[in-house]
Amino acid sequence: MTGDFVALLGTKGGPAIRSGSPMPTSSLLCLAGQRIVVDAGLGVTRGLCDQGMALKDIATIFVTHLHSDHYLELGPLLHTAWTAGLKTPVRIWGPSGLATYFDGFFLSMKEDIDTRIEDEGRPDLRDLIACHVIRAGEPMQDGAITVTAMPSIHPPLNESWSLSFRSAARHVVFSGDTAHNPALVDFARGADLLIHEAMLAEGLEALQRRIGNGDDRLMAHWLRAHTLATDAARTAAEAGVGALALHHLIPSDDPAFGPDDWRRACAPFWQVQLHLGRDGLRITLGPQG
Repeated sequence: MTGDFVALLGTKGGPAIRSGSPMPTSSLLCLAGQRIVVDAGLGVTRGLCDQGMALKDIATIFVTHLHSDHYLELGPLLHTAWTAGLKTPVRIWGPSGLATYFDGFFLSMKEDIDTRIEDEGRPDLRDLIACHVIRAGEPMQDGAITVTAMPSIHPPLNESWSLSFRSAARHVVFSGDTAHNPALVDFARGADLLIHEAMLAEGLEALQRRIGNGDDRLMAHWLRAHTLATDAARTAAEAGVGALALHHLIPSDDPAFGPDDWRRACAPFWQVQLHLGRDGLRITLGPQG
């Protein structure tokens, strides 16, 4: 696992999975020789293994916000990594609620963790995990990578983040879940790659019908808290980024809509390099400039 790249491990917007659907949101960023997991939706553990990453080497995780499609498998990922040989500290950056999440997770797994410590001689998993709260304007350092955060627009949540990762040679930005946010233009200015969530307007009504157990509040949430593909393309163009990747796709598994529909939605603003998210897609970050 060499070179700079981003792997989109799960590209579905929302927590539900169905036969043949993609998995919810997670990504792997490899930059300056470091590996950072961004979000940990259902399927992240298998996604990392499929990218050739040894789970015992996980060291840094960022969680953009506390919707289940972004952190449902966070605890299970780390427990599985522990059973696969993890014995070094893991730093997790995210909203303040992560500490409560881990209190509950470790309590639910107490019998297994205690048994494996006693019976198998493993270090205490609870001692390896350190949670740090993301705060706007406070840079986070992970080796040679500097990470900065900007609030995204994702009501009703108050702690939801767009993330910028910079090494000496690369700049990668994740929009996180967000409504169209003009401030993202300056935040992503000149990035090698902008990874932006995206919706197709024409697919929303059919998706709401298929979900079946929500009402008009679900549609209202999508429209006030997420970004249409056209607006993601506009943000990329105004920011002057090198490439755009559409991630957290809504809808993601409707056979009535395919790659041409997404490209058509972006075309008014974006005719440069476009990556349409699919599970397992690896985007290589080429020579800068």
